[in-house]
Amino acid sequence: MENNNSVNFADYEFIPKLLTQIEKVIIGKRDVVKMLVAALLSGGHVLIEDVPGTGKTTLAMTLAKATSLSCRRVQFTPDVMASDITGFTMYNKESERFEYRNGLVMSNIFIADEINRTSPKTQSALLEAMEEKKVTVDGVAHKLPDPFMVIATENEFGYVGTYPLPEAQLDRFLIKLSVGYPTAEDEAMILYRRKNGDPIETVEPVCSADDITRCISAVRDTHIDAAIYKYIVDIVSATRNHPFVALGASPRASIALMRASQSVAFMDGRNYVTPEDVALMVNYVLPHRIHLTQEAKVKRVSVELVISEIMKAVRPPFKSNE
Repeated sequence: MENNNSVNFADYEFIPKLLTQIEKVIIGKRDVVKMLVAALLSGGHVLIEDVPGTGKTTLAMTLAKATSLSCRRVQFTPDVMASDITGFTMYNKESERFEYRNGLVMSNIFIADEINRTSPKTQSALLEAMEEKKVTVDGVAHKLPDPFMVIATENEFGYVGTYPLPEAQLDRFLIKLSVGYPTAEDEAMILYRRKNGDPIETVEPVCSADDITRCISAVRDTHIDAAIYKYIVDIVSATRNHPFVALGASPRASIALMRASQSVAFMDGRNYVTPEDVALMVNYVLPHRIHLTQEAKVKRVSVELVISEIMKAVRPPFKSNE
């Protein structure tokens, strides 16, 4: 490696504190909590898909409270309109001119709860916001607060009243998470902590918007060896050539894999990315970006199996000596 310096966490001491605050509420899901924070420090967006009642929205709201970032939550239903999200202009009789009224997306963290229960038109209203950190209403661009993050939750497709997210929107989520059911021991702890109230009330802010912005900048300075760049490209390119893949991952996926790998390396105290970082983040960055052929579906081939085959076929450039 050209650079093997470690991160001075004295400058970013809020990161372990942030994980601790979230785990006051989200029990036994350290990996999920870490990935959510990694996405925040990457400047990316997160899609959380799981069955109802597993804590998807609670996870998002706990992150918002622990970071002291401004937060708006929208319960997506079929009657939510695009203008509710992006904002709208209306005529002001007193000033005799049209004025922009902020939409719900004007916040640091926007929680799109059950995003797949609203119409595709409303879902698509988030595209510009997620990619360019701005919204355009009546030809005028309005910049979103910095940092900006979308955390969308959805029930697994197939539940009554759900609409599949379009590929263009799926591609804009840095990672996709699944919370999963707790173990019996963890579920008992959830009951214990909720016996006398909601544990989210005990969560305290441990950082500011400036702290997050400064950390995002530091994450992007995390060193990447030339061989790691090639490793990322080789993995993503392989998704486009697999016989069971109808639509492979785009160059946006390569960028997402790079950013996510930088973030987990940074959180592990390193300012350089290893092949292990990339291999870890593949399972969060790529699955929602890959669409299988009809033949694969008939043969019950899963996206996870395809990714596993790709990772076995693409040789890592070296092993880290941590």
